[in-house]
Amino acid sequence: MEEGLGFSNFLAQIDGVGISVLVLLLSLSAASWYLIFTKSIANYIAKKRADDFLKHFWSVDSLQDVKVSLNNSTPNNAFAELAKQGIDAAADSRKHGSQKLVAAGGTSEFITRVLRNGIDQEATRVENGLTLIASAGSAAPYIGLFGTVWGIYHALIQIGLSGQGTLDKVAGPVGEALIMTALGLAVAIPAVLAYNAFVRRNRIWLARLDAFAHDLFILITVGDNNNNPGTQAATYSNINRGQ
Repeated sequence: MEEGLGFSNFLAQIDGVGISVLVLLLSLSAASWYLIFTKSIANYIAKKRADDFLKHFWSVDSLQDVKVSLNNSTPNNAFAELAKQGIDAAADSRKHGSQKLVAAGGTSEFITRVLRNGIDQEATRVENGLTLIASAGSAAPYIGLFGTVWGIYHALIQIGLSGQGTLDKVAGPVGEALIMTALGLAVAIPAVLAYNAFVRRNRIWLARLDAFAHDLFILITVGDNNNNPGTQAATYSNINRGQ
């Protein structure tokens, strides 16, 4: 009896629908765990690189030194990339003035758009993969429930064919149902916890990036609009409003 009720025996009794459900759950689990590991490592590396860059950024004497440093190496984090975009935009605007349509609104407006676009691009990048993790967390329990219902259906068929609800007739289908339920929860719980952790991290990360963009905007434009600081703050506030 113990050998007949083993896990391998349960798997041997699964039909095509049950196998499809099992493969789908295992695929969701593998994909979500892959994203959890890769995004966790990538987030750790990104934070370390950003901290190193910010420490260097605030230790230099001028933006010119930052520009030289960025030109000598490829930006490897969102803060360095945003700084490079902002500094290059300011230099390009001063060089060409309003000759280009993109800079027709003035240097401050041009830099504001560049910084806002940089933040939006980073927001899109950090959200990559979260849809799949969220889908695994929300859909896996229902997929497992479908497998559970299908296994119970098989148990009822066995009872109907045999005319008696003995353990040897229903143990396989019921075991299949319980396995599907457990697999659905095993896929969903880590995915939900990881999704919430990534969303919180991304919110904090983008808030830091937005604060840095504000400081960068002031540093870049203070020389151009030194006599009207209120205009600078009003212009930069458009970054968050998307205007």
